[in-house]
Amino acid sequence: MTKKVTEEAFISFLEKFKPLIVKVATSYCYNPTERSDLIQDILLQLWKAFPKYKAEYQSSTWVYKIALNVSISFLRKSSSSEKVKREYKSDYDIIHWQDEVIESRLIQLNEALDSLDPYDKAVVILKLEGKPEVEAAEILGISKSNYSTRLGRIKQKLKTQLKQ
Repeated sequence: MTKKVTEEAFISFLEKFKPLIVKVATSYCYNPTERSDLIQDILLQLWKAFPKYKAEYQSSTWVYKIALNVSISFLRKSSSSEKVKREYKSDYDIIHWQDEVIESRLIQLNEALDSLDPYDKAVVILKLEGKPEVEAAEILGISKSNYSTRLGRIKQKLKTQLKQ
């Protein structure tokens, strides 16, 4: 495959998965400038890995795996992650719901999700996306039973946090 054909194939591939990439980046990075950097990092890693992509794997699984791994690494490297969370929480005041109870619950849910470590957050993202357990486990590089166990523990942790 020539370089031009590879570039065109990659661009076409990205068009299909742009929303997925943005969704993952937004889940890990609230600051728009840093989120843009994270998206660039994800795209770079996808570009580097693209020639090795095998069609035997589901493409969304492959993209999720790379996007989540890059996001987790980015978050770990980010020295300002706590500052970014504080900025996000202050920006959250811009959103106003008609129902104060709903708004209060959304704030609690957001804080509970923010308290998860990056890997557990990836488990929740995949669950919320409706990924089957087998595919989610494959994306995360763990067994299906490990995924199910983690998910159960995370649910229990979130229930406990949200009851308080």
